[in-house]
Amino acid sequence: MSRVKSGTVTHARHKKVTDAAKGYYGRRKNTFRVARQAVDKANQYATRDRKNRKRNFRALWIQRINAAVRAHDDSLTYSRFVGGLALAGIEVDRKVLADLAVHEPAAFGAIVEQAKSALAG
Repeated sequence: MSRVKSGTVTHARHKKVTDAAKGYYGRRKNTFRVARQAVDKANQYATRDRKNRKRNFRALWIQRINAAVRAHDDSLTYSRFVGGLALAGIEVDRKVLADLAVHEPAAFGAIVEQAKSALAG
């Protein structure tokens, strides 16, 4: 029986890994065994940091909303503002609220006033 040479398949598999390791330093970019370890670790970091990016953006939006709310009314905090939004029946997510606070201060001010009136009444 003749033997099977797997050169093309192995070469393709190795090339896929070394292409993913482009830009790495030293043997990490051109030696398959080391490149595979580096690419695997990079994929682990990428998977973990996709969750962290969502977490970081939510924290940023909350900080921006809090700063904008306090700029409109010194006595109003972020948590009381969000409670006022719920009482007023305004369902706008934090991403949109933060964008309004930065780019449309007048519209954000109107939302703050609605939340304040819902808290007072």
